[in-house]
Amino acid sequence: MVLLEFAMAPHGQGESLSAHVARILDVIDRSGVPYQLTPMGTILEGEWDDVMAVVTACFKALQADCARIGMNLKVDYRAGPESRLRSKIDKVEAQLGRKLRT
Repeated sequence: MVLLEFAMAPHGQGESLSAHVARILDVIDRSGVPYQLTPMGTILEGEWDDVMAVVTACFKALQADCARIGMNLKVDYRAGPESRLRSKIDKVEAQLGRKLRT
């Protein structure tokens, strides 16, 4: 199972990128891949081919009208079917004995 965190944005498209980010989030949401949106990026969870297909689709959605695109990407692979999108946070909260703002 892969946790993949990425942020993607075009360069030279002005100061506000919310319209471009919304296009990417539409692709992600329609993909069916579990995800978590954060203020600085999006975390996807699934098999390698599935999450990379979503990243590729997001890139292609921007490539259509953006001459330059920057992306940050982090991947954590762990063998097994366990869902870690929420369980990693749950384990830390259990250690602290309280809920965190997530």
